[in-house]
Amino acid sequence: MAKQEDLFKNVVSHAKEYGFIFPSSEIYDGLSAVYDYAQNGVELKKNIREYWWKSMVQMHENIVGLDAAILMHPTTWKASGHVDAFNDPLIDNKDSKKRYRADVLIEDYAEKLNQKAEKEIEKAAARFGASFDREQYTTTNPRVMEYLAKNREILERMGRSLGSGDLEDVKNLIEELEIADPETGSRNWTDVKQFNLMFGTKLGASAENAMDLYLRPETAQGIFVNFLNVQKSGRMKIPFGIAQTGKAFRNEIVARQFIFRMREFEQMEMQFFVKPGEEMKWYEYWKETRLNWHLSLGLGKQNYRFHDHEKLAHYANAAADIEFNFPFGFKELEGIHSRTDFDLKAHEEFSGKKMQYFDTEENKNYTPYVVETSVGLDRMFLAVFSNSLKEETLEDGSVRTVLQLPSVLAPTKAAVLPLVKKDGLPEIARNIIEELKWDFNMAYDEKDAVGRRYRRQDALGTPFCITVDHQTLEDKTVTIRHRDSMKQDRVAISELKSIIENEVSMKNWLLKMK
Repeated sequence: MAKQEDLFKNVVSHAKEYGFIFPSSEIYDGLSAVYDYAQNGVELKKNIREYWWKSMVQMHENIVGLDAAILMHPTTWKASGHVDAFNDPLIDNKDSKKRYRADVLIEDYAEKLNQKAEKEIEKAAARFGASFDREQYTTTNPRVMEYLAKNREILERMGRSLGSGDLEDVKNLIEELEIADPETGSRNWTDVKQFNLMFGTKLGASAENAMDLYLRPETAQGIFVNFLNVQKSGRMKIPFGIAQTGKAFRNEIVARQFIFRMREFEQMEMQFFVKPGEEMKWYEYWKETRLNWHLSLGLGKQNYRFHDHEKLAHYANAAADIEFNFPFGFKELEGIHSRTDFDLKAHEEFSGKKMQYFDTEENKNYTPYVVETSVGLDRMFLAVFSNSLKEETLEDGSVRTVLQLPSVLAPTKAAVLPLVKKDGLPEIARNIIEELKWDFNMAYDEKDAVGRRYRRQDALGTPFCITVDHQTLEDKTVTIRHRDSMKQDRVAISELKSIIENEVSMKNWLLKMK
């Protein structure tokens, strides 16, 4: 556990030191759970967003994009259920005066049981070697079975209690499991209460006439209220999807774990409208498709798992999370939900406008069902960043810090380094950048010894360093160094574009999904 905490501290420290993420308003001591994306972070975030958009919209002819407003008519949130049901179960510790999400406390306890089971499995795998059958061991070893059964029992009970609104039993479960305040160890808890997460604001020039509004807590409703506009203007036929990326806001009382849980965050969502009765087929399709998208980035198959929801939201008939192994354990990265026809019917009821689709093949109207995929862009950033940060001991005993980002996402694709700041080498380096910057985000660095410059670019996640030396003056060749292997090749300047393109093109990375 201490090792994981140290890794997480390194992630936060590295993100600030190398210009990826800064605390918001830091000169005023910051704002809790609000962060600014710095010069390198904004590039990485943009590249993740574009990688998602390319695969979701451009690669599907029946999915189109939308950019709905953050401010929406307040009745939107009454229809969606957010006004009445968008709550978190919170519990206070009487001794520490700290507030926690009751469900997160229980989930963290259950996850520790999972980790204990995993340790037993890993020890057995090391003992038996190549002959080890993980599935057989997991389903026959009494200790592993006990840990996993206890995990299921806890989560199922919590799901039932939250689903029925039995907050007293949620507190009872916390007390029965002897869950303590993570900071102080105190078990002196208050009752569990529900807290609405929406931020309120006002619209209007005067206080007397101002309308009460909310900052949107999710991006999905902007898609639902525009369903007919998009369908008719785009002549879309069922099944079809509407995709959107954008900011959402939640008044998280327990915001923690860096950018994992923030009050202002960005979502990448797609709502897929299908014929009633076909939603489960598409639900399974999008589960597989979205996992393959994540796997295409090469962060390791072992770092992903599905978690089926015990407690379903009021709008869903099936829901699963793609969880990622963050430095603080497996947590939700993306949700796939079968939302039924709840949203469109609710907006039809509250607006008085018909929200149905006329199926020309069946010659009838119906309200489509919806399958949703929703991934947090900030969580995706954290997954990529934390997984990529490595410390390597080299042959000479020195240690290098390297950010092994998927090259398709790297903020800077190549840095050009003149060996010395004279003899015309800087001019050649600048010319190379002028030629390549039309296709790639490039950097120029002439400060310090070339070895230190390599280390700096390693820490920034730059896939290639291109060194211009005196031989370049003679034969127009340069040294290109590969970040991960540190291998160096002598190549012609004219070959640089194709070498970089082959490594960083979205096409080559997304083809891994097939």
